Amino acid sequence: MKLSRLWVLVFSAFIVFACSADSSSDMSLQPVGDDSSSIETSSSYSSADEKSSSSVNSSSSVKEKSSSSRKDGSSSSLEEKSSSSQDASSSSTAKSSESSGESSSSGKSSSSIVLATPCKTDSTDTCEYGSVKDERDGQTYKTVKIGSQWWMAENLNYAYLQPTASEDSSSFCYNNLPENCEKYGRLYLWSAMMDSAGVFPENTKTKGCGKGVECKVSETVRGVCPKGWHVPDSSEWLTLRDAMDEFSISDWSKKLKSTSGWSDENGTDEYGFSALPGGFASFVDGYDPHYEYEGQYGRFWSTFEMGDCCAVFLNVFTLAMLDDLPKFYANSIRCVKD
Repeated sequence: MKLSRLWVLVFSAFIVFACSADSSSDMSLQPVGDDSSSIETSSSYSSADEKSSSSVNSSSSVKEKSSSSRKDGSSSSLEEKSSSSQDASSSSTAKSSESSGESSSSGKSSSSIVLATPCKTDSTDTCEYGSVKDERDGQTYKTVKIGSQWWMAENLNYAYLQPTASEDSSSFCYNNLPENCEKYGRLYLWSAMMDSAGVFPENTKTKGCGKGVECKVSETVRGVCPKGWHVPDSSEWLTLRDAMDEFSISDWSKKLKSTSGWSDENGTDEYGFSALPGGFASFVDGYDPHYEYEGQYGRFWSTFEMGDCCAVFLNVFTLAMLDDLPKFYANSIRCVKD
């Protein structure tokens, strides 16, 4: 009886041990809970790595395509297009420049510039001359045609005797010597040149013009010139220059200057203008005139003002150029025909 109980106990223990072993074996084979999630996450990372790898490959593919495009000339084509665009721009600029040149040329012709032919040499003189008699004092002046303009070929010598604040005249002979008036003509204050006293009926708009006054007269000004003639404005001096087809200020000077009388260098006077070195006078201190530079400078007024203080003149010496001076200077005058 005891033996049979013992066997039963042993057999029961064996059964329990066997079941326990089977259960343990089953548990080691089945994934549970977070372990499954862990695997999925790992799989997700793997997928992301693959995407990242794909993205890298894609980037590599783009680089390869870019490299390929350089090799096959696509990128070069863009550079060529850019270069072509620049060339087109340069071409456009060049055309614009040519157009500007044509415009400048047409501008010259549109201003009706008539080129003059050199007409005077050491041995010949074929210039077209004339004369004008000043009815006011009976003096006769030689004139010359240059291009489309008629100019006096001598400096004006009309004695404009309207007094100034300190002088009994507003036109002068260089060094107050009458023989210099015969040689160079008279020197005129800008106010006298404009006929600020209103002596001549054509000059109603220039009455009162002079030092400290800005006239702003745009039309032709007879001023102190004989009837039918006028004082040139600055543009008429430039028309003279253009008619001589001369843009070198030293060569223009030579062509304007007379063939004798200059202390530095005589001119060629190839158009018959015969500019004379009559010098100038100044009233810097407001009293007696100071005479300077006879034989070296010829200065010729224009009607163009630089405000109330100054006016433009043609300055002829070793060069020829437009410049400006205070109105209290006295310069020569060359009249031009209306």
